[in-house]
This record gives sequence, structure tokens and C-alpha cells, in this order.
Amino acid sequence: MDRVIGVIGGSGLYQIDGLVDAQWVTVASDFGAPSDQILTGRLSGVAMAFLPRHGRGHVHSPTSVPYRANIDALKRLGVTDVISVSACGSFREDMAPGDFVIVDQFIDRTFAREKSFFGPGLVAHVSVAHPTCGALGAVCAAAAHAQGVRVHEGGTYLAMEGPQFSTLAESRLYREVWGCDVIGMTNMPEAKLAREAELCYASVAMITDYDSWHPEHGSVDISDIIRTLGGNADKARGMITRLAADLGAVHAPCAHGCDRALEHAIMTAPDARDPRMVAKLAAVAGRVLG
Repeated sequence: MDRVIGVIGGSGLYQIDGLVDAQWVTVASDFGAPSDQILTGRLSGVAMAFLPRHGRGHVHSPTSVPYRANIDALKRLGVTDVISVSACGSFREDMAPGDFVIVDQFIDRTFAREKSFFGPGLVAHVSVAHPTCGALGAVCAAAAHAQGVRVHEGGTYLAMEGPQFSTLAESRLYREVWGCDVIGMTNMPEAKLAREAELCYASVAMITDYDSWHPEHGSVDISDIIRTLGGNADKARGMITRLAADLGAVHAPCAHGCDRALEHAIMTAPDARDPRMVAKLAAVAGRVLG
């Protein structure tokens, strides 16, 4: 099948350069309005759809981002692979500001967000034991390396609700007791929803700071973060250009089964399914709902 790369840009990354036939399109979703219009076009001959997670001008907080509408809209555009780019803090001395981390695990501490497309009338349980696509993550790592970025392959991302940063006690807990590597506010429930939508999902976390645990860096300073964001965004744009060429225009079946995540996940019997839910999930789960 044709590959369509979906890029969800986080803080600092609000556009993609070099798209051929670029245009901002409005995509309707039964889960509400996405964060913004979606920029479509082609990069290195590969179809691409770019969505600024916080909206142009950064109008959405981490809690108010319409995660379900965003993933549903990308699925409606035919997206097969989602590259999530986001800013994060680091709990590791060797994971320094300016480095990228290809996240492979999450601890979800968010509590004020809708976390599933499914619900009463149509129940499903997908596995998120391995919440990202290893194959897609490896391509992201190689593309970032090729841009001269220091990349850490693998890491646990603590997803907090925000919008405030961590207390010192929380930062120490996440680092010393829970063994997390980075912290951010936006990859959950995004990763879970991508899995429900049977999309390959890779998380590229761009480190901006050391959260509040580091004795030599003190508390998080937003001015320092903004300065680091600019350099990280330039690196991310270069990475995206490279990975489009590396991935190619054909999406083969996912070796990790991301594109078949709903195969045995739907629990509600066909004759008991709410027709309104079936219609609402036409894009996300149409392959298995018929």
C-alpha cells in the first residue's frame, strides 16, 4: 500500500520545509476539531501530512490537545506511519539538552484526557506492552544520526498532565525510584490512540532541560527551553527530510503488527454494537468493523 507519513510536531516544530504541492487542508473528525489544519504534500516523493500538535501559535495546552481528533484526522488522510516529535526533560546526565531520544516505553501519569476511541456500545482492548513501532523508531534514529544529532535509542518517557513542570520531589521519584529517562506532557494518550488506529508510531523526544532534579541546573527555566527548542526544531526538520527518503513510498505490512492491532481486540459482539459507535469509528477501526 502507499505510505503516508504523518508528523505530529510538538513545541518548536510548527511547520515542515520543502514540501512539494503543499497545502493546508481541513479534516473533519467525529471526535471534534483537530489541533489545526493539516499541511499535506510530498517530501522526497513520499506523501506527508503534518499536524502541529498545539496548533499554529501554540494555542493548546497539553491537556486541551484534541488527541483523538488528531489521530482520527490523520487516519482519514490515509496516514500509515506517525512520527511524534516533542520536547522533553531529561532524568539522565548523559541524555543532555540537544540530544534526541527514541522512546520505546511510557509511564502514563495523565488523568484529564480521553484515552480511547472505544467505549460503551463498542468495547476494545489493544495491547500496548510495546507502545511504539521498533522498525519505525530505528529509521528515525538513523535519520537523526545522519544529521549529526546525538541519539539515544530506547528510553522510558514519563507522561505527566502538566501544564506545570515537576516539583523537585516528583522529579526525584521519577528518576531515582521509577527509573524513567525523560519526561513530557504530550505522548500520552497519543501513543495509545495511534495503536488503536493501527498506525505505526515512533516517538522522537527532543531534550531541552534536566527537569528539576539536577543540582547544577536547578529548576526548569522556560527561557532556556525556548532557546534549545530552536536548535532542536532545525535538527528535527533535517531528520524528517532524511527519513522520508529512507522509508520510501511503499508501506509494507508492519513486522511488529502495529497495522493489525485490532485483529482480536474488539470484545463487543457484532449484534450488540452501537451503530452510532460503529459509524464514528469508520476511519479508526473500519478495517475490522466492515
